[in-house]
Amino acid sequence: MNTFLSTSNLIGIVHARIGIRVLLAAAGLLATTQAMSAEAVMTTVNPALAPQQERITDRTIHRDYGVYRDTQGRIKALNDSGRRVADYQLSKAQCWLDVSFHEYSRNDRGGFPQAALEESQRILTALEQKQDPGWQTPLVNDAEKLRPDLWTRYDALKQHAGFQCATQQTACAEVELVHAGNEIRDAGWRHAKPYIQIAEDLTGAAEQAAEKCAPPPPVPSPVKLTLSADALFRFDKSTQGDLLIKGRKELDDMAEKLRTGYADVTGLTVIGHTDRLGSKAYNQKLSESRAQTVKAYLQARGVSVPIRAEGRGMTEQIEACEAVKPRQALIACLQPNRRVEVIVYQDAQP
Repeated sequence: MNTFLSTSNLIGIVHARIGIRVLLAAAGLLATTQAMSAEAVMTTVNPALAPQQERITDRTIHRDYGVYRDTQGRIKALNDSGRRVADYQLSKAQCWLDVSFHEYSRNDRGGFPQAALEESQRILTALEQKQDPGWQTPLVNDAEKLRPDLWTRYDALKQHAGFQCATQQTACAEVELVHAGNEIRDAGWRHAKPYIQIAEDLTGAAEQAAEKCAPPPPVPSPVKLTLSADALFRFDKSTQGDLLIKGRKELDDMAEKLRTGYADVTGLTVIGHTDRLGSKAYNQKLSESRAQTVKAYLQARGVSVPIRAEGRGMTEQIEACEAVKPRQALIACLQPNRRVEVIVYQDAQP
């Protein structure tokens, strides 16, 4: 490390988390990044920084700033395509980029800015190619592995039920600890200590966030209610005028149960089924008509959630009744196939 920065100033800079996004914006370079198309970003190769001995001209430094700008653009493109900023892998790519630019701007003539940049680029390339970048954090530039206790806590965080709320802090804490390992090797404890403190602070924040993050409640399985079509409708009929007294009573009871007996119903699907007697086209139409009739009846009885009605005709038989004769016996045997199913969907409970 050639340029000296006091510990107090360094803590202020690091705690403020002045990332490359802010620094590049201040330099007037991020506007170009924001204009880049996602296609252009995705095809970007992984350019390297200029060799240390060449970083002495404005032109070379401007060129290196362009490398940072383009890498930041790749992060933005991935975020724009749907990957969350707080995603563990994208956060780690951002943190590697931030520490690389931080050390570059402090005139670090060692290999850390390039090594950290390459790790950011490696993660981004994997994400762009829909691959898993892995969950290990390498000790780039031969950094010392400091604080085994913190690494143990990172492993525990990744197994925590609330890790989804602590991904960003965990990723950046790991990067900062490697950052500290590079500093202690190059410049000694005094230069490493502020980054170790940052890693500790981020680790504590990650653990608190994970503890406060309740796992998402399980979504209840849909409930299937089955009504006999023979109890609902006159034989081979489907309109509201064809509903039997017993069928109306069953639907009234169902409507009352849907309004009061289920918590947080979000929607219903009504499915009509027929037996195998008759043509495929006729049975399809009959099943659709019965489903629509049940839907309309429930809505008229105060069921206000969205209801989808569909018919499946003779495609989902329960009883085959092969070789059953005479016809009346066959009709009786096939009775379970003539049905209307109501699928109840519910929200997850807190």
